[in-house]
Amino acid sequence: MTPLRMLPLLSALLLPGLALAQSFEPKNIWVNPGFYSAHFDSGKGLENANPGLGFEYPLNNTYRVTAGTFHNSNRRQSHYVGLYILPFEFYGVKFGAVVGGFDGYPDYRNGNWFPAIIPTAAIEGKNWGLNIAYVPTIRNRLYGAISFQLKYRFGTHE
Repeated sequence: MTPLRMLPLLSALLLPGLALAQSFEPKNIWVNPGFYSAHFDSGKGLENANPGLGFEYPLNNTYRVTAGTFHNSNRRQSHYVGLYILPFEFYGVKFGAVVGGFDGYPDYRNGNWFPAIIPTAAIEGKNWGLNIAYVPTIRNRLYGAISFQLKYRFGTHE
């Protein structure tokens, strides 16, 4: 694609980021060291510890953008980008889903990117938080699990 033809696409990606930049606060960034996945099919020799590095930034009380990389349960490197949508809250726990894309799973699209909607709950304090996600089993492609993602944010939070 020629640079001129990419201009509308780049503009569509950059303009929302510029609007967000006016209110961007680095102290609100959550950082995580990957996941721990408790697999439903524990006899498959899957890796439960999935170390990596991820980031999550709240746009408001309902929406958060996220991106990162981790060593997946199939012992391959995966990447993800997504949007948390957490519209419900019950006793301080937020509920919703993360909508996004993943790669790196050899049995699903040969390791290429694929879309996903993953039901999620988030428990958050001032600096520490925990995301809990239900990863569904997709037969012969993806092994299901309950995934735990510990997260931390630096700075002072009231």
